[in-house]
Amino acid sequence: MEHIIKTNKQDEMIDITNIIQDELRNSNIKSGLAIVFIPHTTAGITINENVDPDVVYDMLGILRKLVPEDVNYRHLEGNSHAHLKASIVGSSCTIIIENGRLKLGTWQGVYFCEFDGPRARRFYTKFIEQAL
Repeated sequence: MEHIIKTNKQDEMIDITNIIQDELRNSNIKSGLAIVFIPHTTAGITINENVDPDVVYDMLGILRKLVPEDVNYRHLEGNSHAHLKASIVGSSCTIIIENGRLKLGTWQGVYFCEFDGPRARRFYTKFIEQAL
């Protein structure tokens, strides 16, 4: 299923766990796999802690230091830093479905990672039901 998400900053991480879990609940799938895919080259998806907002703050801060914006990149659009961050983070994740819920750890959430915003973005979910 396609989902539209509006980002508000140049780089940010938005917790989309509840969106995915609500869709899963409506699917009535009890066991299988959930796949989340980002069809963008300057955005990504990751699973990490979603309780302490300082984790997101720290992650974005380190990515900014690892991949600075003001390097003499050759890409003409001026967003090479966003492409590199997206490649580091990745464009998809797979999560086990058990008892109709995403099998995430106690502190885990799924994040849409924006690196070239603000924009209207898409992400896709696909549930694969386990055959009994």
